Amino acid sequence: MNRRQFLLTTIAAATLPAQTRRKPNIVWIMADDLGYGDLGCYGQTHIQTPNIDRLAKEGIRFTNAYAGCTVCAPSRSVLMTGLHMGHTSIRSNPGGVPLLASDYTVAQTLKQAGYTCGCFGKWGLGDLKTDGVPSKHGFDRFYGYLHQVHAHSQYPGFLIEDNEIVPVYENNRLERGAYANDLCAAAALQFINENAKKPFFLYAPFTIPHLELLAPKDSVDPYSEKIKEPKTYVDRTGHYANQALPLATYAGMISRLDSYVGRIMDALKLQNLDQDTIVFFTSDNGSATPLWDDGGFFNSTGGLRGHKQNFYEGGIRVPMIARWPGKITPDKTSDFPWMFADFAPTAAELARTQSPLGIDGRSVLPTLLGGKQDQAEFLYWELPRYDAKTGTFPDEIPMQAVRMGNWKAVRPKPGTTLELYNLKSDPTESKDVAKQEPAIMAAIEKYLKTARTKPRMQKNPPNILVPG
Repeated sequence: MNRRQFLLTTIAAATLPAQTRRKPNIVWIMADDLGYGDLGCYGQTHIQTPNIDRLAKEGIRFTNAYAGCTVCAPSRSVLMTGLHMGHTSIRSNPGGVPLLASDYTVAQTLKQAGYTCGCFGKWGLGDLKTDGVPSKHGFDRFYGYLHQVHAHSQYPGFLIEDNEIVPVYENNRLERGAYANDLCAAAALQFINENAKKPFFLYAPFTIPHLELLAPKDSVDPYSEKIKEPKTYVDRTGHYANQALPLATYAGMISRLDSYVGRIMDALKLQNLDQDTIVFFTSDNGSATPLWDDGGFFNSTGGLRGHKQNFYEGGIRVPMIARWPGKITPDKTSDFPWMFADFAPTAAELARTQSPLGIDGRSVLPTLLGGKQDQAEFLYWELPRYDAKTGTFPDEIPMQAVRMGNWKAVRPKPGTTLELYNLKSDPTESKDVAKQEPAIMAAIEKYLKTARTKPRMQKNPPNILVPG
């Protein structure tokens, strides 16, 4: 260990409370397409989420936390690499574009710090036989879906275990016998039990409530009589528009996700790990329900403008909860703005190791522990338009968003003029004040000149998806 690494490790250790007995386990539970307003602790009234609500009651609930992007794979790339969308490798979302061999993930940082790392659920950052598989990026165990299109099936004919295809025999063309998220949750619990005596990183990116809208009957039944379904169900997303009970199923999927959270928390307590584990809960991007629920029954965005696929708040602001008994003050709400790129350096500081150099995120551990820290000067997002035929990004200026303090700039389409909103006085982004704030716009425009690098060509390789 060189002098710089020694000093950084010493500083990180000094930030943690003196009573910490060991490096804490780190658990990151992530929903897929869960909206900011889909949980009881964020105002939801139709869906029961008692375990997640308890997590918020026992920890800190953030009201200004952001995903890495407004769609799945890029957001997960930001989370894993600590690089925002102007720099992270994967800036498209066709399903199978892999991380580069040179990409260094939070799991690799933690593995070097002595952690055992497991991922159970949807990876989305590289299929089999690519450089993007979890085993090449710090994970000792993986079980779930690698390719995002594969993850559109809630009852798949196979899943991936480490680097092998494993049949799910209960699922075939005639039967739906094994709900994939149940299997992933069981694998996550096994991982906790097998690694209870040493620090671990558990990454649990479940695929619900992403479409396809399917859940076991015992999760849907409690809602099927309470919720009046629309006479017509119009799905504009292109994914499996064949559910007779879309609203009840959506609610049931979230309640089932909530049950996984409860089981993970129970497993930690049974292993006497409660005090030694920091648990995060979030979603990979904003809500997709406006794309299929024309009536807005759940108000999944919590009244925010936009949805998945755009950069208004409804597309990128996500629920974010962190719990660590004895370290994080319970029943606390914070409006401190942070984003997925901040997780990698935060995890490094928790592990008392050096954060990778050159990343965009910064540790928010001081905020988690109730201390003071300044906001990042800028938070940045983009989603370049992707040409699947060439693997290139044809637009010079992509769809973008920037948050600077309470100011939020949005470029809603590639090459269009920036809009500007004051999130403090106008949280629903209803009044564009770009023309009234030339100084703010000048500062943001200056930042945008250096905020990004040109995306690399990224071909979507053939995937292993087979019917089943």
